[in-house]
This record gives sequence, structure tokens and C-alpha cells, in this order.
Amino acid sequence: MKDRSVLLTGANSGIGRATAEALAKKGASLILACRDTAKGEAVRKEIMASSGNGRIDVVKVDLASFASIREFAAEVNRTYDKLDVLINNAGIMMNEWTPTADGLDTIMGVNHFGTFLLTGLLADLLKASGRSRIVTVSSMAHKMYKLDVDDLHKKHKYMPSRAYGQSKLANILFTYELARRLSGSSVTANCLHPGIVKTSFAKRLTGLEMLSFAALKPFMIPVEKGAATSVFLASSPKVEGVSGQYFIRCKEARSSKLSHDLQLARKLWEESERVTGFKSAL
Repeated sequence: MKDRSVLLTGANSGIGRATAEALAKKGASLILACRDTAKGEAVRKEIMASSGNGRIDVVKVDLASFASIREFAAEVNRTYDKLDVLINNAGIMMNEWTPTADGLDTIMGVNHFGTFLLTGLLADLLKASGRSRIVTVSSMAHKMYKLDVDDLHKKHKYMPSRAYGQSKLANILFTYELARRLSGSSVTANCLHPGIVKTSFAKRLTGLEMLSFAALKPFMIPVEKGAATSVFLASSPKVEGVSGQYFIRCKEARSSKLSHDLQLARKLWEESERVTGFKSAL
């Protein structure tokens, strides 16, 4: 990875931080896309110290704001002459319906729509960089729920775990459709389930959902293991040219039947263009 540049969202903590550190140790140049740049700077210094790699930048972005994403992407496109890997790692969980700056449900707004817009705005840079990779962190939670594209922002009967599972299904539908649209180019797109990881991810949960999450604690893995598949997809020659796949533990796996619904994927793509106001050229 010595001559490869990697942009990673959600690098302040958890899986993102562990992924960034592992890639830094492999020699990659990193762009840490962080909402809190003070925390990002602290993480940058820690990773520089542990890896001996000084080629790490921190750039501010708030995935809950389309304006912030557009400003961030413009800065990246202006400042960097290539981007070899985009890792869509950032994800959020809330304990109630909370609006983004654009009035969307924050879980779906950050986890899917923010990812969709950011990827689209960086697509030309990725294409121009040659053999580039797009890696999106999804979850096994995608198997638990269906997705109603006509009602992605509902407040009625809101359940955070359902909104999260739907956003993770959207991640996979997006990845598969993206891979189809990138077919014939030198850019690949894959997604993954990192495992049930010991992070502060569920700190916003309450009530029954917190109890359900707590029951999973005996099966949780450390963040380094949770980051392993992201690192693998970003760096391994074994997946050179592989695209449109879902991975678990660094191996191809089968995602839900619904995630392979071509009509649903196209409908979600069209709705994502409408919501973000970004007409993709892909």
C-alpha cells in the first residue's frame, strides 16, 4: 500500500480507527474524514506514532449534511491528484427519530444517503486513479428487515434497530448497483459485515434494544478483528478485480435475497439521486 492513497470515513474511533491504523502500518497515505477534527487530529498523532507513517491528513466532513459533503468532496478533488481506495466506514445509531441538516432520518441520512453522495462526488477521482476500490461497511443486520423506498424517512412507529437494518440493506443494494454501473472500468465496489464488534456504537440505545444488544456481548470481537475485512478489501491482491460482492471474515458470503433485487436497487438509486440532488454519471 506504500504508493496507495486511502480515504476513510468515521476514522475517529472503533472499526474506522483500527482500519486506519492497520493501513497506515502497510504504508498507505491516509485521508481521515472526520466530523470532529480535534478528535481526528488526536487519532492522527496516535497512528503516526504507532505506525511511523507521517502521510496522514485530517479533513472535516459531516455526513449528516449534504452541504458539508459537497464542500468536503470539492476540497478532496481540488487537493489530491489521486484516490486509490474509498472506505465508507462511518455509521450511526440513534435512540429516536432525529433529523439531519436536510430533514432526513439521521440513521438513513448518514448511513446511506451521505455515503451515496460522497461516493458519487469522488467517482471521477477514483476512476482517474486507475485500479481503485470502493469498500462499504454494511452489517448482517441487513437481513432482518425489508426496505420501502417510498417511505425511507418515516417517523411513525419508529424503531432504531429497524432503521439501522434498513440502512445497512441500502448499503448492499447500493454497492451491487454501483458495481454494475462501474462494470468495464478499473474501479471495483464491495461491501462487508465486520462482525459483532466491541465498540461504543450502541451507546444511544435504550430499553429493549439496549438489552438485546447487551445479550450479544459474549459474542463480540475486538475492533482489530472487526477491521480485518475492511483492510483485506482495501489492500489484498486476492480481491484485485473482484466487484459487487459481500464479504464476511475476508471471504465472499451470501447476502439476503432481497439485497439482490435488481428493481429495488435501481429504485433506491433513483430515490437517492432525488433526495441528494446529485445526478450520478455512473
